[in-house]
Amino acid sequence: MNRQGKAALIILIVLIVISLGIAGGGIVLYQKERARAIGLEEQVKQISEKQKLTEDELRKSKGQVSDLQVKLQDSKTQIDGLSANLDKEKTERLNLAAKQEQLKADLEQQKTLRLDLEKKLSQAQDDVRKNQNQLKELDAQKKDLEQKMKEFADKQSEGVELGNIVVTPEARAVEKPVAGQPPEKPISAKLENPKVLAPTGTEGKVLVVNKEYNFAVINLGSKNDIDIDDVFMVYHNNRYVGDIKVEKIHEAMAAAGFLTKDLKDKISEGDKVVRKNK
Repeated sequence: MNRQGKAALIILIVLIVISLGIAGGGIVLYQKERARAIGLEEQVKQISEKQKLTEDELRKSKGQVSDLQVKLQDSKTQIDGLSANLDKEKTERLNLAAKQEQLKADLEQQKTLRLDLEKKLSQAQDDVRKNQNQLKELDAQKKDLEQKMKEFADKQSEGVELGNIVVTPEARAVEKPVAGQPPEKPISAKLENPKVLAPTGTEGKVLVVNKEYNFAVINLGSKNDIDIDDVFMVYHNNRYVGDIKVEKIHEAMAAAGFLTKDLKDKISEGDKVVRKNK
């Protein structure tokens, strides 16, 4: 074999070796790429699974978020209701506090009224006791006056003449003289005012005036034909001042009550009384 054939063979061998090397490298690279591709596919698969899991979790999360939003809305509604109840409770507490203050004020007022009533009750009890004492004193005075009237009546019945006046239609007085006294002048001579004339009727005098019990004792009694409820006109200094009404009769005197409240300030002992015609 010549040199050219050897060289060509060597070159061919070299080329084959290079081709084999290149082919081997390509195979190695292919295997690496394949392994890498397999690895990538595995990673993609894992990522897909993870993505699926993530999507499932995301759906679950979205569902939870929806549930939480519903719960949040419910919570807001409950919070609004609780706030309204709280405001209402605050208002009720304020009203209750105001009522308590009003009740305290009313209680203090009631205490004050109670103390005032107790004070008035005590004063009224004192007044009752005073009035009872005064009533006892007045009863004693009344009994004393009745005793005096009785003694006076006894004296009259024994012959002590107090006087009896009879007025004629002509208004002239004919008086039975009292023992130890001169007869009075006719009434017409004693009248200061000729317009004020005493009416006709049985005539007498006031013996005693009791202003506390509002009655007077006159010197006319049953022997003068005086009856219960007879009305006498009273003349003070020959001026008409009011009427009295017979309430109690003795033989020679009678007790008559005042028919007007102001008569006790106008009547005096010695005033003339004239019975109204029946």
